Amino acid sequence: MQLRHAPGGVGRFSTRPTGFAYDRRVDALVAFGAALAALRLTGALAARWRATRRPELAAWAWSLAAYAVAAAAIAWGEAAGWDARAFRVYYAAGALLTAPLLGVGSLLLAGRRRAAPLALAYAGLAVGVALAMPVHGSFAAHGIPPAQDHLAFLPGRLLAIVANVLGTLVVVGFALASLQRRPLGNGLIVLGVAAAAAGSGLAGLGAAGSAIGIAAGVVLLYAGFVAPARPGRRRHDVTVASTET
Repeated sequence: MQLRHAPGGVGRFSTRPTGFAYDRRVDALVAFGAALAALRLTGALAARWRATRRPELAAWAWSLAAYAVAAAAIAWGEAAGWDARAFRVYYAAGALLTAPLLGVGSLLLAGRRRAAPLALAYAGLAVGVALAMPVHGSFAAHGIPPAQDHLAFLPGRLLAIVANVLGTLVVVGFALASLQRRPLGNGLIVLGVAAAAAGSGLAGLGAAGSAIGIAAGVVLLYAGFVAPARPGRRRHDVTVASTET
């Protein structure tokens, strides 16, 4: 037997085998590795933005940074036990910011410059909602907490649904519309969005499954962002990502 921390921080004896504690440490380590990978690729994309000053690169860099924060929140929750603080950080970055920022990058590349101030306004709204939304219920020490168990539908869950649907539709729609121009890059972007979304479906891997999905999604997205377009086309053709330098 081993001493566990129940919700609320009260220690108690558990009849779970010691392998349970080992699994928890593995989940935390995998999530931490995913956060480091996402942060490294965020820096690489930010360097490209500094060299070119292309606004879509800034939006995509912030989206990868949000993935890094989400993975770090998973590591925090798995290592120290989930609570309202870790859950708020995870929900703000992973549920409210990643997909919308990816969509903003696609709009900026297509020449929709009004997307930039709208993105700033939305980011402020999302962070404000994440800080202010009531979080209820007790948290299990292990496993990413389901939003429906801790949040009311309004405003946090509704905002996440709308933002994720719109952001994903923009990213995938622009990618498919310009697939002929950038078959490799846009194909990788679609796969990256799918990988990040599928991570939560790896139920057998617990929190590590979501972290693996984030890591795979970030790598595929970055590869899609930097993949060159076919030559001979206008820079602002409808496309989702092109970072030629």
